Amino acid sequence: MNITQSLKMAVKSIMSNKLRSFLTMLGIIIGVAAVIALVSVGQGAASNITTQMQGLGTNLLTVNISGRGVATSLSYEESLTYAAVPGVKEVSPVISGQVTAKNGTDNVTVQTEGITPEYETVRDYHVQAGRFILPIDIEYRQRIALIGTGTAQDLFGTSNPVGQSVLLNGQRFTIVGLLASKGSSLQSSNDDKILIPISTAERLLKSKGVRSIYIQAQSTDTMDSAMNLIKAKLLNKFGSEDAYTVFNQQDMLDTASSISNTLSIALGGIAGISLFVGGIGIMNIMLVSVNERTREIGIRKAIGAKRRDILTQFLIESVTLGALGGLIGVGIGFGASKLVGKFTSLSVSTSWNIVLLAFCFSLAIGVIFGIVPANKAAKLKPIDALRTD
Repeated sequence: MNITQSLKMAVKSIMSNKLRSFLTMLGIIIGVAAVIALVSVGQGAASNITTQMQGLGTNLLTVNISGRGVATSLSYEESLTYAAVPGVKEVSPVISGQVTAKNGTDNVTVQTEGITPEYETVRDYHVQAGRFILPIDIEYRQRIALIGTGTAQDLFGTSNPVGQSVLLNGQRFTIVGLLASKGSSLQSSNDDKILIPISTAERLLKSKGVRSIYIQAQSTDTMDSAMNLIKAKLLNKFGSEDAYTVFNQQDMLDTASSISNTLSIALGGIAGISLFVGGIGIMNIMLVSVNERTREIGIRKAIGAKRRDILTQFLIESVTLGALGGLIGVGIGFGASKLVGKFTSLSVSTSWNIVLLAFCFSLAIGVIFGIVPANKAAKLKPIDALRTD
């Protein structure tokens, strides 16, 4: 008996018991759909975390200084010397604090950062209107500001804030640029902030010295060596490793990716249990089918069917159940993923590799759990099978 004929007979057998066949496939359907949907959510979350962290800047090292003893910060000039460290591309010292921003009767408390022009490339912040901070603004302590889209909405509504004035702790600043929207990252909004020249921030925030430096490495390959040299330079300055911390963005990204991948595997494993249960259902119904068709098997053997033909027939029927369940599950999984992405705030990323893996697993389930019933049918002796009522 050829494969095509066996496949036709398998489909005919499945269609003759539609409800039973559907219930048999239900475990496979649920398992495949759950694997695709849950892993898609997990991969979407991983992609979202990666995008958010990369939005903070590329090849980024962050130095935070708490200070101990006499030295509690770096001077602005000292912070710029870290640009000379081998492997470092650019340096952006920052002075930050909370200020009250007011426009007319509207006022908000907003994070304000004193920055340099290098902040634009190091932190990947750009303006959608107006201009960025220039070196001349630092030199002459200009009272100019860049405003985030969230703060602009709070203070100016839908009107263009560029060219207008805002009071920061009672001091008047001219808004020269509207920042492009960056969304949220690490549970904070990147759009609720105001940026001003670092020299102006020293006076406005009454903060002498730099306690935060964003450092951009030349490449991911130079990040570790640059970080070690920066730590050595800081240790020489402060004399204690407790006086500062250096965060490596790549390490944080790798850790987040590892956690997300582990979560995806765990979710996929949980969903895979449904596939295993579905396989048990296939084996159970195929054993029932063998018992029901014992006489048919006896007749086929009596007229010349070989053991291999019977084994192939029932194995193909089992694989067909797994394949049909897998196809339906793929469709439901895709649909569920799209609905989750559309109606929730979760990010969803469906991978064709996962879809193919889930479908192949459903086929494998059909083979593995179909072997026992098929082998039982193939071992039946014609004389014993024909005696069965």
